[in-house]
Amino acid sequence: MVKKYSDLYLQARRALLPSEGENASMAARELLAFASGKSVTAVLADSNLYASEQIEEKLSSYVNRMLAHEPLPYILGQWDFYGISLEVTPDVLIPRDDTMAVTDLALDILRGREAPRVLDLCCGSGCIGLAIAHQLPDAHVTLADISRPALAVAKRNIKRLKLMNRVTAVGLDARKRGLSFVGTLDALVCNPPYVTSEEMTRLEPSVKEYEPALALDGGKDGLAFYRAVAENFTHLLSDGGYLCFEFGLGQHMAVSMILQEYGYTDIVLRKDLRGVVRAVRGKKK
Repeated sequence: MVKKYSDLYLQARRALLPSEGENASMAARELLAFASGKSVTAVLADSNLYASEQIEEKLSSYVNRMLAHEPLPYILGQWDFYGISLEVTPDVLIPRDDTMAVTDLALDILRGREAPRVLDLCCGSGCIGLAIAHQLPDAHVTLADISRPALAVAKRNIKRLKLMNRVTAVGLDARKRGLSFVGTLDALVCNPPYVTSEEMTRLEPSVKEYEPALALDGGKDGLAFYRAVAENFTHLLSDGGYLCFEFGLGQHMAVSMILQEYGYTDIVLRKDLRGVVRAVRGKKK
């Protein structure tokens, strides 16, 4: 028996409410739009129209995937970040609002510079570097990651946003000395793996079972990559260039100290939208 779009939405919302709470309404709308091939706006406008049985079957499948802890962005295959729409797959971390903090820190010092050069290291989907390129029309950005599948996603996002003339993607290991072909940089932005080995055992199922461990595991104390990046990539920054990091809860002092140990000055911390300190910037002497 066919049902109205409004009934399918309410059915999906009820199923998702116990696990998703206040996000259930948004998730139900997004899944219904995805199942129908329409925009969320169109689904709302068509709420009193009847949907096909095929749409109901697709919606039921998507809801069941969410109930099995699969994150919504992976089901949709895309997610919005800083005003751009990005492809996301389980090969990359989901771009989250937390990461807007480190993006803001970089943009603050890059605005007004002529044709700034930026490296987004441990780039995953490329969300930080691509947001910077989108915001700064003359910026030249290199996306870098050790994961080939992640780089494939980043390259598709470059094409998706039509930024091929100013953004490139290369394979780099943050734990090895940065190669000079990257060029001299005005800023290096990095959201490295920062989950401690002990925390890795306690991650929520939606993260532990679906998001790439390679992009999460920061070693015993969660700080291995901060030390490695400061050691291996500082020489690529111009004098007065900036290193910008995202970090986990409670890591702000430790990461700030690492920057200071490597000679960085003018340390600036930034809170995310929830008021939690999540990013730091340091200036190379």
